Amino acid sequence: MADQDIEQAVNRALDEAPPRNFRETVDLAINLRDIDLNEPSNRVDTGVVLPAGTGQETSIVVFAEGETAVRAEDAADDVLDGDQLAELGDDDDEAKDLADATDFFIAEESMMPDIGRYLGTVLGPRGKMPTPLDPDDDVVEVVNRMKNTVQLRSKERRTFHTRVGAEDMDAENIADNVDVILRRLHAELEKGPLNIDTVFVKTTMGPAVEVA
Repeated sequence: MADQDIEQAVNRALDEAPPRNFRETVDLAINLRDIDLNEPSNRVDTGVVLPAGTGQETSIVVFAEGETAVRAEDAADDVLDGDQLAELGDDDDEAKDLADATDFFIAEESMMPDIGRYLGTVLGPRGKMPTPLDPDDDVVEVVNRMKNTVQLRSKERRTFHTRVGAEDMDAENIADNVDVILRRLHAELEKGPLNIDTVFVKTTMGPAVEVA
């Protein structure tokens, strides 16, 4: 359960957001301090499964063959086999379009070398190299977990953003998502909470509210 300060900040962000004619996301802005982000090992780059879900559709593509591909068809947005992977490798524009339209990729472990060969230069810079699927993994479970996952990625910037929900979700659920993200950051950063300067929550077009 998230603490009361987080939930109060989320409630304020929701209450103060002007009405819009579209469904807004709720986003978290994290400002870091006392950390050298020019050093790649200090950068934040981790996936977090949100307990209340993201509140939005998440696009997932699976690279697989055989029985794994069959099982993935009903869970993922698309399933691509080895031949389709090779075709993507020959069409840079199509590969870039797929990368930009997809939130997460999952791939059978045996296909990872070919993915690096054909798509590494497209997926790597975007931080979208696939999550490897071990032979014992249930692809449906992995896909469903990824649907509730957000990626925290600071790159070299001290300020970065991530989605924590949607405006029509309960404030308590959004606050729980925020709490999980902050706990992960405390565990990932060298100095834990001391590396976090300020945190703000806001809807897409609404005012930012500081999380105490």
